Amino acid sequence: MSTVLITGATSGIGRALALDYAGPGMRLLLVGRDEARLEEVAGLCRARGAEVVAGRLDLREREATAAWIAGQDAAHAIDLAIACAGIVSGTSAARPVESEEALRAVLAIDLMGVVNTIEPTLAAMRPRRRGHVAMVGSLAGLRGFPSSPAYSMAKAAVHAYAEGIRPALRREGIAVSLIAPGFVRTPLNEAVVAPRPLEMDAARAARIIRRGLDGRRAMISFPLVLYLGLRLLALMPARLGDLLLDRPGVDVPETTERERR
Repeated sequence: MSTVLITGATSGIGRALALDYAGPGMRLLLVGRDEARLEEVAGLCRARGAEVVAGRLDLREREATAAWIAGQDAAHAIDLAIACAGIVSGTSAARPVESEEALRAVLAIDLMGVVNTIEPTLAAMRPRRRGHVAMVGSLAGLRGFPSSPAYSMAKAAVHAYAEGIRPALRREGIAVSLIAPGFVRTPLNEAVVAPRPLEMDAARAARIIRRGLDGRRAMISFPLVLYLGLRLLALMPARLGDLLLDRPGVDVPETTERERR
């Protein structure tokens, strides 16, 4: 039986991945903060034949997260961990600069939440010299978006972290995958007012990610045309890139989440 850990399993891509992986012969460790939604997705996964352990955790709480992951791994070794939890925050014409509280909240969840998931998982996998960890970044991690500077910063850091640890872990038999999706319809971004070219639903995104993870691909980025476009944009002179991305009509609501102190 394969054991898969998925954070952010109560909504969006994380929920879609949980449902995609659910089936006979699968043990799912599903992590989320909303108890009702966590139980709902756990029930759906069990109905598909999966064995499910639901963990109501706040990934900002480093010690509690590490203890839970270590306990689950001691019971059944984790084969794959997908760090998917995250929030979105940004700017608008009325709020051209993000507040300090929103910026720190995004970093606490989108960056440190990933680190707090991956570090204890690797501590368990490395002595076995096998396993697979995956981190959900974003195409926004390829080039800073004026509409979401903190989100872009967090995702860029996730990209650098995944790329930085990948070579050494490969030598130890552990695969590292970086997932960089484009626009995906999720409750997380339903209030965002902005163009969303080539947007897809979460179920389709999960299928693409699953195929990439099954192949232990180092980089899973889609849609390809947006990925290549942002790669090119990052190579352009900064002033030109700024002009192309600056959209005064875009409104990305500021998060109400706050950093845990």
